[in-house]
Amino acid sequence: MAEPETRPRRRRLTADARRSSILAAARRAFSETGDMNGTTIKLIAEHSGISEGIIYRHFESKDQLFYEAVVEPLKHAVDDLVAAATVVDRDQPLTPQRQRSTMLGLYRQLTSTLEEMLPLLGLVLFGDPEVAGRFYREDFSTAMDRLAEAWREVEDRYGYPFESPDISARAVMGMALVLALENHHNPQFDADRATTLISDGTVKGFFPSLQPTRKRR
Repeated sequence: MAEPETRPRRRRLTADARRSSILAAARRAFSETGDMNGTTIKLIAEHSGISEGIIYRHFESKDQLFYEAVVEPLKHAVDDLVAAATVVDRDQPLTPQRQRSTMLGLYRQLTSTLEEMLPLLGLVLFGDPEVAGRFYREDFSTAMDRLAEAWREVEDRYGYPFESPDISARAVMGMALVLALENHHNPQFDADRATTLISDGTVKGFFPSLQPTRKRR
């Protein structure tokens, strides 16, 4: 008589691995519903393939899950971008050519990061007003201020007065967000051309110096 087959025992996840698995499932669930309030612990448990009770062993509430699964990754992504801007001239001087290539690289990195984070950004910035306001004030706006300060310090090292770096940082972030939206939703969009033009425009200034004597009458 043949012996019954024995199924291999499923290896239990460590606590850290289980938390990571739940956070990934929560991120998917929040992104699919597009609504923090409409995403239930039951739905997250279904995405995880576990019971609701196991989730509550690792997380106190849905709010904690949302913060760690959605808000924290956004904060880290923005922090990484700011950190990259502080060392642009660490290895070699920032010549005009390197300034242009650095700006081009910044836009590409910003656009790529924002496009990847679009579902999470939408959840946070256009979801619960209280969560949106807190994230924008405490994280997103603060990160743009830090980006502006990093640029001002670079300009100071070269004796160049940088006027309104806070507005410049917001303009760059806004254009990168539009590039990300175009990349994501418009198959005909020429991202390389747009990124190059915007980078050149940012470095040189968006408008040429006008000479009144050349005005056509």
